[in-house]
Amino acid sequence: MTRHLLFALFLLSAAPMAPAEPNLTGTAAYGGWRSDAPGVVRHITPASMPPPFATSSQEQAPYVVARPAGASLRVPPGFKVEEFAAGFDRPRTLRVAPDGDIFLAESGAGRIRAFRAPDGASRPTQTSVFASGLVRPYGIAFWPPGPEPSFVYVAETSRVLRFPYRPGDLRAAGPAQVVVLHLPSGSGHWTRDIVFSPDGQRMFVSVGSASNIGTEMPAKSPGAARAWEQGHGLGAAWGDEEDRADVLVFDPEGHDGRVFAAGLRNCSGEAINPADGALWCATNERDGLGNNLPPDYATSVRQGAFYGWPWFYIGEHPDSRVHDAPPGLAGQVTVPDVLIQPHSAPLGITFYQATMFPPAYRGSAFVALHGSWNRSQRTGYKVVRLLFDNGKPTGAYEDFLTGFVVSDEAVWGRPVGIAVAHDGALLVSEDGNGTIWRVSYHGTN
Repeated sequence: MTRHLLFALFLLSAAPMAPAEPNLTGTAAYGGWRSDAPGVVRHITPASMPPPFATSSQEQAPYVVARPAGASLRVPPGFKVEEFAAGFDRPRTLRVAPDGDIFLAESGAGRIRAFRAPDGASRPTQTSVFASGLVRPYGIAFWPPGPEPSFVYVAETSRVLRFPYRPGDLRAAGPAQVVVLHLPSGSGHWTRDIVFSPDGQRMFVSVGSASNIGTEMPAKSPGAARAWEQGHGLGAAWGDEEDRADVLVFDPEGHDGRVFAAGLRNCSGEAINPADGALWCATNERDGLGNNLPPDYATSVRQGAFYGWPWFYIGEHPDSRVHDAPPGLAGQVTVPDVLIQPHSAPLGITFYQATMFPPAYRGSAFVALHGSWNRSQRTGYKVVRLLFDNGKPTGAYEDFLTGFVVSDEAVWGRPVGIAVAHDGALLVSEDGNGTIWRVSYHGTN
């Protein structure tokens, strides 16, 4: 496809559209990118899910193009979005240190970058490579929690490292120390996120599945399946999927590793809700069941809980392609808190407790949606806000940052990492054109 055609498609997509409905429920909540706009709320429930194979499974990977001239991102009234930094090789996870320095996993280049940006600055004043020579770095965490961490932890695909650190360091203060020598690796999902419990005593590491639905796991008898669960946790997979589609938990030294929760096909992003200390995951669900099945999700994650993969999805809904679920497992599937348009590919997640944004935003969470490659109506490619009421998720989410889609065929940005800057602005990385964006609030007239 030529750039001239892509530009024409951009002009076509930029033509005025009918105003989006502000609240979309039931089947209307599925839709596609043309109904995206800041303030549009979607609420998907298990009851609104279509039956399996109601549509054929699609393969429609986007053309990723350079940002077209005149393309702009859209945010709610009173907000402003600006390019913060650019020129990165697969920029992924963003984390903000207690002193306000900003850390980025530049996964394609195998390095961690660090930025310094004074409060209110729309661009960094200093940029440095904190660590290099890494293998697909993704998760970043500071330990111990609090104002003076002494290590920066980094999750590669197959292990967890940590670097000596003093607040203010833009380069690692010493060589890498291996904390977890072996994480499951090989085929399948490669991202490994990492967060610590508020007390710093538990290290949560997410590991995605090796496959779509685990059909290559060898069969186990009911007795063997029950014995496996007793040693590995409720719903834990086995074979090539051992310790995958899970959140694993370790102590800060990498010892006492075990399954914390199972059945999360690909928890690509982790965050701690500061309101109650609960772990949350942004999770990619399986493919092949149709355009609108099953929803992706973001959810709190309870110790010992099972979220369905590979035998079930969104509660007790069985995947007919997978057989021989462990006995009694169907009645023990935890339903996720917030269902997201299927195939949107949620990656980063962060909670907002700062004061720059209006009070209604405090206590909610933002999720970066990388975007679909397997849905006839393109969806994702935006940042959404999970809505909470008195500290509890309502199940609904609201479009917050949109505008990365050019047409039905092309996009120019794919959001990945998301973090709250020291001054309360929101930072978003996207790996289509390798940029970071800053969203600030300036009030309405």
